Amino acid sequence: MWCTIRTFRKHALELGNPPAEEPILFVKPAACLHGEGPIPVSSHPGEVHHEVECVVRLNDDLEPEAIAVGLDLTDRATQAALRAEQLPWAKAKCFTSSAVVGTWTDWSGSWASLVDSTNGLHLSLSVNGELRQSSPLHEMSVTPLQQIESLRTWAPVRGGDLLFTGTPQGVGELLPGDTVEAQLTDAAGAVLSHLSARCA
Repeated sequence: MWCTIRTFRKHALELGNPPAEEPILFVKPAACLHGEGPIPVSSHPGEVHHEVECVVRLNDDLEPEAIAVGLDLTDRATQAALRAEQLPWAKAKCFTSSAVVGTWTDWSGSWASLVDSTNGLHLSLSVNGELRQSSPLHEMSVTPLQQIESLRTWAPVRGGDLLFTGTPQGVGELLPGDTVEAQLTDAAGAVLSHLSARCA
């Protein structure tokens, strides 16, 4: 799983970071994918924050094959502490069940079409019925096309890989007992992908 940070300008600013001009990527091992059942928030020895994202599954030509809404769960306090020491922050991003992916829908459009305002792809996330994150993909300042073009130059990316394309503003902590609802919709309001999860 290839993941890109600071792709939405407002999210970078809300965490006190400069917006990215070029893709900044990290990797989550496949074993981080959450399976069935509640998200195990209480078993993680730290904070767990939600970051809703559009996830793209790649075909063998490294073009979009399918899209889904996903969560890049992050231990924010650990991330901040490691960053302050200029250390890698895998511990903050690569813990058990730190990648949650909703239902898939086929996508035959180009990379550029993902952020075409006429398609109107839109991310949203609510916790306990309260809307926390909501943004159209066309607000991305570092696009999925830029991300895959960067990966093609240096990474062993291949068909079947997942690309987490970055989160908009509004990230926050998840607590045991919380219910998370996330959606990826189109311009007509049709739900292309959804996920519903309880935190335990």
